[in-house]
Amino acid sequence: MTLLAAALIVHDRAAGRVVLLRRGERAKFGRGLWDLPVGKSEPGEPVTTTAVRELYEETGLTVRPEALEVAHLIHGARGVEAPGGYLTVVFAAHEWSGEPENREPAKHAEVRWTGIGELPVNCVPGTRHALSGYLGGGPRVSLDGWGRPGDRAGTA
Repeated sequence: MTLLAAALIVHDRAAGRVVLLRRGERAKFGRGLWDLPVGKSEPGEPVTTTAVRELYEETGLTVRPEALEVAHLIHGARGVEAPGGYLTVVFAAHEWSGEPENREPAKHAEVRWTGIGELPVNCVPGTRHALSGYLGGGPRVSLDGWGRPGDRAGTA
């Protein structure tokens, strides 16, 4: 079975920045790497609700589901909690309320605004592909671990 997840790019266009979090030492994957707010869908939960819920749980920011735009899709052949593969729908939001804070310090080392010209190199690979596709007008679909030519680069 394929795991469904949602990630969210909170994009402050006026200030040219996005919200990122650095995964902590006890994170299930990507320890020490920068990532988007992301999490798996609960049974029967719409993926837009997942994105809004995970953003709030991890950063304290609030967005409206109807304000979300699809920014990128990441389809992985397997993952830490997804031996049957995963699909992450990456949304973008340009309207939010609140200021980012680390609401899950057991999972994350830091949550902050990051300038789009200063994005860290040490990102979770899917996050790097999603951000470069969204911000730079590149590919909007990433494939991970499928073992076909071209998949190693993470984009399709």
